[in-house]
Amino acid sequence: MTTLHRRHWIAAVAAAALAPRLPGAAEPPPVEVWKGPSCGCCKDWVHHLEANGFRVRSHDSGNSDARAALGMPLRYGSCHTARVGGYTIEGHVPAREIRRLLAEKPAAVGLAVPAMPVGSPGMDGPEYGGRRDPYDVLLVQKDGRSNVYQSYR
Repeated sequence: MTTLHRRHWIAAVAAAALAPRLPGAAEPPPVEVWKGPSCGCCKDWVHHLEANGFRVRSHDSGNSDARAALGMPLRYGSCHTARVGGYTIEGHVPAREIRRLLAEKPAAVGLAVPAMPVGSPGMDGPEYGGRRDPYDVLLVQKDGRSNVYQSYR
């Protein structure tokens, strides 16, 4: 484990342990992630989810087959695909939007942040020098269309 990844892991564990639990607040469902075995930004996104209270199980087998099986159109593709609460999550979606999705429960395939925008969770490490590109989190409909769920500018 590199020093940077070790720090992310320690921070995630500490944040999860110290996160306040509100009485009656339900824990989010577990997240299952498919990614490449050596993708650092995927690992950083998993750490972001863990730091925000999600339990994550990762598969290092790549994500192309999972993306197709879970119904996420290729045009919304990124480097990792996840499944949580019956929804597909594609790419560097912030934990905040996943929680919102789980609370609102829209009739949709899930959320996507296509490509790999710098500044999104997992693409925001020190190696990017604080750069933040604008990006949109898309709500992907069952017919393959999408609309902007949240903009990050």
